[in-house]
Amino acid sequence: MIRKIVLLIYISTLLGSPSYADTREGLLLEAMTNELSCYPLELLYFSKQQPLIKTKDICLSVIYHETGGQPLWVGVDGVGDRAAVILDYLARSDLEGLDPSDYEVDELQRLWNAREVQQLARLDTLLTYNLVKYIHDMSYGQIKYRAVDPALFAEAGNEEFDPFAAIDTAMKIPDLKKYLESLAPRHQYYENLKEALRYYRALAKQNDFERIGGGKLIRPGDTDTRLVPIQKLLMTKKELGEDHQLVESYSPELVRAVTGFQSKYGLEPDGIIGPKTLGAMNLSFGELIMKIRVNMARWRWHAHELGDNYILVNIAGFTLKAVRNGQLRLEVPVIVGKYQHQTPVFSNLIRYLDFNPYWNVPPSIARNEELPALRRDRNHLVERNIRLFSGWQPDAVELDSTAIDWQKVSRAQMSRYKLRQEPGPENALGRVKFVFPNRYMVYLHDTPARELFEHSKRSFSHGCIRVSNPLALASFLLQGQDGEFTAENFEEIEGLEKRKIVRLAEPFPIHITYQTAWVDKNNQIHFNSDVYGRDAKLMQALLQ
Repeated sequence: MIRKIVLLIYISTLLGSPSYADTREGLLLEAMTNELSCYPLELLYFSKQQPLIKTKDICLSVIYHETGGQPLWVGVDGVGDRAAVILDYLARSDLEGLDPSDYEVDELQRLWNAREVQQLARLDTLLTYNLVKYIHDMSYGQIKYRAVDPALFAEAGNEEFDPFAAIDTAMKIPDLKKYLESLAPRHQYYENLKEALRYYRALAKQNDFERIGGGKLIRPGDTDTRLVPIQKLLMTKKELGEDHQLVESYSPELVRAVTGFQSKYGLEPDGIIGPKTLGAMNLSFGELIMKIRVNMARWRWHAHELGDNYILVNIAGFTLKAVRNGQLRLEVPVIVGKYQHQTPVFSNLIRYLDFNPYWNVPPSIARNEELPALRRDRNHLVERNIRLFSGWQPDAVELDSTAIDWQKVSRAQMSRYKLRQEPGPENALGRVKFVFPNRYMVYLHDTPARELFEHSKRSFSHGCIRVSNPLALASFLLQGQDGEFTAENFEEIEGLEKRKIVRLAEPFPIHITYQTAWVDKNNQIHFNSDVYGRDAKLMQALLQ
């Protein structure tokens, strides 16, 4: 509030000079004063309780206080060159999956050729505020996503964002266009989605398709009246070539096209056309475009630079990619958390590999799964090579799990026990786990339950990520490693029978993401199932 009063006094002093007040510059400055006075001073009291970017009056008061109330982008004769650059990027924000209406583009264009000083003042403040919003949204993601679910989308937006610093940079940087271009995430995954967005918007303008009705399952070799419209739909969506000849039976060629489609939509690639496959086929271009935009939004609040060396886990895609020197070296299926035990999204550094690890059973699993099993069978822990200790402290003593009356043990009492599974073929963590210490207690690891990797939808864990080829990943991480254990003598590591921790000479970046739309190495876009049901919430925010 004090800043606003000081600003008004300062401007009033300038306007008090008759020689200045009568000039167009003076009239424009007066118009700027009137424009800024439109915003209620009392809202400044809340500047510490909410992000500045969310409230136009607070944001503008801060910015124009620092610049002495002078217009930033317009003069008495109209807009300057930088204003044209700003409007161009705001108007083309749809290319980034954003909505130009969020940046008041129509109003900016309406005022663009204004010469009346009050309109010029409004144009300047609109340019300033919407440029600040654009810089923030491209750099950190839009705050409105966080509002939909503050816990789930806590990373969206930046409450510490400094609007004046953003404007100061935009005013002083020699090449404003280059600066604005640099705000987007700088990696292939975002760029690929941006290109996919352009492609699907073009398809939507050129094509429409007939939705396919329900009915009995269509199996290879069947004849069905829906097969012709199915083929037309697949041709429209570029899953079949334009020269494809329509057939009335479910031919091998058509089966191949359908299984390819199923794979790209996260479905079981069995070639059987049922309700799930028809549901995916009937997704409109508008729905697919929304899905792409939502996933571009996710990348904007994630790390903008992934570097040349990293591991990328896509929870919704059930995949892990290992990249070195910018090249994909390994891609393997993974198993992620169940809906009730969701794998979190975050970035970290893998610091060491734990071969033949112990598995300390989490208290929640001990309460909810091990206790009921023990009540049915006292030998349950012994048969799974799990030792029981009196507590979690270092001096806890080992107990005989077969001598305890588990019917009398409560869930709360069960949490006090420590259950530790010894290394071996039945160990839940398998041969190796990959550790990146974090508050979620999540890590990558092997698993003895190999059969689960045969499923297309692989959400079976309690939150950790099970890797289908952990030894290949271990070998990848040990490349270039000096010391006793390296990629070159990996056979010695495989032959170990006792627990062995191998620390990485250089911690290796890992990014755990949630992407329901992405482009593969063959430039094919995938629309996977939304395993945790998050897209609907983001689409709700996108439409606000």
